Amino acid sequence: MKMQNTSEKLAFDRAQAGPGIRYIAGVDEVGRGPLAGPVVCAAVILPADEASLIEGVDDSKKLSPKKRELLAEKIRERAIACTVYEVSEKIIDEINILQATRLGMREALLALKIPPDLVLTDGNMTLDIPFTQQSIVHGDALSYSIGAASIVAKVYRDHLMEKFAGQYSVYAFDKNKGYGTAEHIKAIREYGLCPIHRRTFTKNL
Repeated sequence: MKMQNTSEKLAFDRAQAGPGIRYIAGVDEVGRGPLAGPVVCAAVILPADEASLIEGVDDSKKLSPKKRELLAEKIRERAIACTVYEVSEKIIDEINILQATRLGMREALLALKIPPDLVLTDGNMTLDIPFTQQSIVHGDALSYSIGAASIVAKVYRDHLMEKFAGQYSVYAFDKNKGYGTAEHIKAIREYGLCPIHRRTFTKNL
């Protein structure tokens, strides 16, 4: 897949929009894979003109923590609308991670102060929403709006896990963000599970 600059990502989003489409919302999630903590979904509507372009917006996984922090701040400042919704580990255990992700994306979109004319989602995700939607494989790398949503969600979730690290220090959530690192799994085996661990993800540890 060819690397795209930020202008090309914005042009990609515009190309998805038909006549009469003004507000494009990108939606993405962070935290589908961890053993602990919520899945976090963000929905973002950004101005679709070059003058308002935020340089450097990309898939959050490709950016350094410092770069993500700076971009998340700019995105929130410049966004026409921006929401974040977290789905707890308890709900993930009840309805499974795919349904929890769908729920989080839906709620984030419904909470936007301006209803989008078009929703772009990453991957192959169909949502139960009253808006026109389009799924884009590698959307967080190709789409300006989805990339922005991935950054906002990642920064929000990282901050959340750093707070949890203060409550449950033995698991080093500030370092692993709830993912199943060797050190994290060792801590689970030694100390057991804490309240924010996903029971359905840790059955076989």
